[in-house]
Amino acid sequence: MANSPATFRPRPGQAWTVPPAPEDRPAETSDRPEPTYVANSAVAPVGDRRPAGGSPSSSSEGIAAPPAGSPASAGEFLDALLQTKSDLFRASREVLRDSYVPSRLPHREQQIRQVAEILAPALRGDIPSNLLIYGKIGTGKTAVVAQVRQEILRRSGTSGEIAFVTLNCGNIDTPYSLLQTIGNHFARVEGERIPTGWSLDRVQAGMRRLMDTKGGTIILVLDEIDRLVARSGDSVLYTLSQLNTELETARMVLVGISNDLKFTNQLDARVRSRLNEEKVLFPPYDAVQLQDILRERAREAFKDGVVDPGVVERCAAYAALENGDARRALALLRLAAEMAERDHAKRILADHVVKAKNRLEQDIIVDCVRTLPPHCKVLLYAILQSYERRRNGVLTGEVYESYKRLAERLGLAPLHARSISNYVSELESLGLIRATIVSRGRGGRTREIIVDVPISETMPALEEDPLIAPVGRPKSRGQMLLTNFDNPNRTGPF
Repeated sequence: MANSPATFRPRPGQAWTVPPAPEDRPAETSDRPEPTYVANSAVAPVGDRRPAGGSPSSSSEGIAAPPAGSPASAGEFLDALLQTKSDLFRASREVLRDSYVPSRLPHREQQIRQVAEILAPALRGDIPSNLLIYGKIGTGKTAVVAQVRQEILRRSGTSGEIAFVTLNCGNIDTPYSLLQTIGNHFARVEGERIPTGWSLDRVQAGMRRLMDTKGGTIILVLDEIDRLVARSGDSVLYTLSQLNTELETARMVLVGISNDLKFTNQLDARVRSRLNEEKVLFPPYDAVQLQDILRERAREAFKDGVVDPGVVERCAAYAALENGDARRALALLRLAAEMAERDHAKRILADHVVKAKNRLEQDIIVDCVRTLPPHCKVLLYAILQSYERRRNGVLTGEVYESYKRLAERLGLAPLHARSISNYVSELESLGLIRATIVSRGRGGRTREIIVDVPISETMPALEEDPLIAPVGRPKSRGQMLLTNFDNPNRTGPF
């Protein structure tokens, strides 16, 4: 940009990047004001047409002014991107996502063998034992189950004797939704589906009918099963654990995946007895193991020689500091490559990893908030509103009243106070809030809630959701100008 340090003064608390040193800046070739460019792109404002010799070269930040005839609209820009062949990626970027299931999972051979041994009887027509898999986030639990699932289905062929149903309990609110979703997985036509509005007993009966229609062995995989129990109790697990005594032609096996090593301590003794499960523990990866994982994925994803020495090691080191999270390591490597591509670099450098780490730390809170269940989002928004007004801890009673008013405004039936208490505990376990017990004298004890995330980032993320949007705050002109502070011709208070 043409701005000098004397031209731009950020407001207190506003983050900004240090401009390039004077000797690195391109020489001015025009008396016209410098247009505002989007970082790491080549999009110019409509109507800006400089002579070919008048556009500055790339700066040290990878921000370049577009030459004459460059794309001026979103459509032209996307067309230009699609026509440009990547200098870094060899294959699909899906290889670097946690949803990709590779043919080999380094350092998980023992866990693959254990899971395969427990589920293999299904291939012989026998009923496998129930299975609970424990481990921290990003330790390969879901990937191992997905790989074993692929191999079992490949060997069972088209007989249909084995069926997998995989559900993420983080996205399911209630036992009703869980049983309805399981049943509808086997509906062959629309008329067989379980509609919303039935009683819970009728939903259970409909689910059993659809499962018996399918027949064979049904392996039900419940990812993040601990979150379902934390929100709804263990009654749904009791229902599932005794299902085989009620099914006629089908048999069900439960595979639970949990990040909580003490998950079963919360279960009733009757549920633990009926589950009668086997257990497999996934230890965290260390830095060396993460390096092996990243190198294998990098060989699949990138062209030869484009990954600078130290890139893989730095991604692995950052992830190893966060409980050995392989998902985090893969996300760092993928985002570092994408940032290198936006900078038009021929190689992925260690500096790109640092940029990727800063970007991920900024986005992780927003991504976490977007995946919360609906009532949990409304509760968090009520907490943020109350905390923003008071700027100190808010009590659970006040939070519940705020939540009820907000839910009613949005046309939702408010949940019971106990359910909201469970949601408060869940938000605390995610690190979004802190809830401490305080004594109110004769009024008894209650919990005081303190917000542990930036309100300025979290509230807009919630307001993007169509559920919260009707009660969201309108964006002022000043907020819009915050994204345009590099423009020397800006007007207004910012």
